[in-house]
Amino acid sequence: MTYFISTLTHARKFKAAVSMLELAELRSFQEKLLALIDTREKEEAEAVSLNSERNAQINEIKRKMSELGLSAEDLDHVTKPKKKREPRPAKYQIEVDGKMLTWTGQGRMPTELKKESDEGFELSDFLIVPKN
Repeated sequence: MTYFISTLTHARKFKAAVSMLELAELRSFQEKLLALIDTREKEEAEAVSLNSERNAQINEIKRKMSELGLSAEDLDHVTKPKKKREPRPAKYQIEVDGKMLTWTGQGRMPTELKKESDEGFELSDFLIVPKN
């Protein structure tokens, strides 16, 4: 709490702080304080009014949801279905035991391709040539 607020909220500190003020200055201070209080009361009344309208709208939505058999948990599960992306086309291929093994070039390299590249072959040797 600031020194100013602690002075305002403590009776003896407040009395000591304003003891040097003239009566006219105290009345001016009183008018300003009353104006601030009126403004704050109006703001709070507006907030209560807005909140009551909001609560009425929320209650209307809840009523409609219950008529439709929906609950708040149903709203949490509303998501867009994810699009499944197309598989990547194969970029490399190698023949192993009469079967063609393909690899997209993404992820872990197949063991057979790794063995061939360790033996001195280049990946470009296994590239799939597009047919035009």
